[in-house]
Amino acid sequence: MTGRLPQSPAFAALDRAAAERILILDGAMGTQIQQLRLGEDDYTGRGSGHVCRHHSDHPQQGNNDLLVLTQPQAVEEIHYRYAMAGADIVETNTFSATTIAQADYGMQDAVHDLNVEGARIVRRALDRATAQDGRPRFVAGAIGPTNRTASISPDVNNPGYRAVTFDDLRVAYLQQARGLIEGGADILLIETIFDTLNAKAAIFACIQAMEAHGQALPLMISGTITDASGRTLSGQTPTAFWHSVRHARPWSVGLNCALGASAMRPHLAELAGVAETNICAYPNAGLPNAFGQYDEGPQDTAVQVAEFAREGLVNVVGGCCGTTPDHIRAIAEAVAQFTPRKVPEYA
Repeated sequence: MTGRLPQSPAFAALDRAAAERILILDGAMGTQIQQLRLGEDDYTGRGSGHVCRHHSDHPQQGNNDLLVLTQPQAVEEIHYRYAMAGADIVETNTFSATTIAQADYGMQDAVHDLNVEGARIVRRALDRATAQDGRPRFVAGAIGPTNRTASISPDVNNPGYRAVTFDDLRVAYLQQARGLIEGGADILLIETIFDTLNAKAAIFACIQAMEAHGQALPLMISGTITDASGRTLSGQTPTAFWHSVRHARPWSVGLNCALGASAMRPHLAELAGVAETNICAYPNAGLPNAFGQYDEGPQDTAVQVAEFAREGLVNVVGGCCGTTPDHIRAIAEAVAQFTPRKVPEYA
């Protein structure tokens, strides 16, 4: 879809790195933010000197994306710790940085700044890490699914109703993608996809943003299997999901969130069997307990992810909910002995 555009410099560098070894993605952002025990004043910046210039009458505690503006040093330090733990690719703290998701906090006007600064903060963290060990690292602009679905009605009494349209999503994602590119993202990562129609809007928007930028960036796409049926929330199997996004020729496709590594494995194997591109997997640290906490330790997660590598299923691995820098370090060490999956060529 972006074949007529020249590739960004990150494309060739990422391809070289992926040909040599299994690459490492970072871990959970929310887990690390929770450990900071931030209050309302921290989120708005009143307690740190970084008062947000965007005003809202809504409470902001829990709006983790806003921290790139109000707690930039804390966010940068989290990114830096993941880089030093072994991550080659580090995601921006912009999972909910769209006008659709930020509407819950009345922070739609902040979206451009959230994405630009989100990418710049990661770049600073990675530059610090690379200055220490010389390893190149890549900024992945994180694009989440939003809190609305284009395929399913939220009203059981009106199955034809939709809370969002395809074009609503496209416009919101386009603003996000442009901001991430402006901030210096090397990669655009559409993640935690539960509704493929949402993902298609994000893909369309990313391509539009790349065209405006004049260069093609590597595109990573990651879906989520929501239950034991092996399907996304909008009803697709991994194979169907791949064929729905294959036209974008993503640099990678994969699965993240919802499941721990052992439960993810059969669905990942199915995807690896059909996808003509790199495979990326970043599972949760097991399933949450009754208190919403994740009990699976770094070595437990690493052993399971190493099985993905041993079976030749993956090119990129990392962690999602509940994972920490210690998890990422353990995963990086566990997969280092294995070669990356051989990528089939597009027909």
